Amino acid sequence: MSSRIPGFYRLPPEARLSALEEALGIEVDAYRGEGLSLDAANLMVENVIGTFALPNGVGINLQVNGHDVVVPMVVEEPSVVAAVSNMARLTRAAGGIFTSCDASVMTGQVQVIVDGDVDACAAALEAGLPELRELAASVHPRLVERGGGLRGMQVRVVGYDEPGEQPERFVVLHFDLDCVDAMGANMINTIAERLAPRVEAVTGERVGLRILSNLADKRLARARVHLRPEHLDEGDLDGEDVAAGIANAYRFAYADPYRAATHNKGIMNGVDAVAIATGNDWRAIEAGAHAYAARSGQYRSLSTWKVDQDGTLHGQLELPLQVGTVGGPIKVHPTVQQNLRLMKVTRAHQLAELMAAVGLAQNLGALRALATEGIQQGHMRMHARSVAASAGASSLQVPRIAAMLHEARDYSVELARKLLAQG
Repeated sequence: MSSRIPGFYRLPPEARLSALEEALGIEVDAYRGEGLSLDAANLMVENVIGTFALPNGVGINLQVNGHDVVVPMVVEEPSVVAAVSNMARLTRAAGGIFTSCDASVMTGQVQVIVDGDVDACAAALEAGLPELRELAASVHPRLVERGGGLRGMQVRVVGYDEPGEQPERFVVLHFDLDCVDAMGANMINTIAERLAPRVEAVTGERVGLRILSNLADKRLARARVHLRPEHLDEGDLDGEDVAAGIANAYRFAYADPYRAATHNKGIMNGVDAVAIATGNDWRAIEAGAHAYAARSGQYRSLSTWKVDQDGTLHGQLELPLQVGTVGGPIKVHPTVQQNLRLMKVTRAHQLAELMAAVGLAQNLGALRALATEGIQQGHMRMHARSVAASAGASSLQVPRIAAMLHEARDYSVELARKLLAQG
């Protein structure tokens, strides 16, 4: 198969489906139907009254670890899918994007609210760890059969010192679980609930919260790319200048949290779009990613972009990705199932690596635009399509009206209507 499908964006939707069928050798009928039925939706959440659709696009041209892949992306923002596809095409000339990830280890917490001696409570909990490990390891025997299970347990003392408030210290039991192909929230929470009575018996103190942590810093995914100046040549702009501009934009994001927030939002444009398309908890992913970005004490860029002495631009992204390919809405939502088949993904680590690759490509697209034409020009070119549609243009009229709006640098609905009226 090949993810390189020239002219894909120019095709109407039905022709795109046919092109995917031919390129990937799989059935894509799920995209031709209604998607999520009302009955299926009712099984997923409470008080269902309908379903809510978003565009399901595909990022093409991607080459990850030497393999071609087409990545489904569910997103409403113009230019996100286009940026990934364009940057994927650019990186192919450099061998594509390379990825890796850690095991699917998630952390659970059992908080102990101490009325007596905090240090004595922590010591008692330390002494009770062998018993608690044995109990935690017994909760999910089938997980152990699949290669997962308990990977560690620690005792921490955490201090509350908000200015103007009474200081307080908590004892916290941490445990790490390899969830294999599941996101793992339900598994972690079940173990935490099972541990709570024993923690109280061991310490003689009261347990407070018992729940997973979404700072999945033992479940990191990484993506990297290496681009020579000739890969970055842009019209009249020299590739060395483009690389220098991208590296400068990264240094700004490293230094300034105001810039880093927007920098990382661009990364998450791609990551979240794949998470939604595959039925994963994008809110948990967002929370973990932003907490990880602040691990040094200052919120910084999740990616790095540096130019070496030979002029090669090296980009790398590292972030926690708590994703699954089993459980949750994956078994219920037909489009989610189709999106996973489209990617030929069955394991959580495969999905995490592809999401990291998309996030890095998305980041490269944004920084390259900022270093050259400016982000707004490319974004507004895509936004013109939405304006044309809002003015009443048909699918056949949208490309022509959007091009005229972009040429005029006027993206108002009023102008779009005038252009439609002129025929």
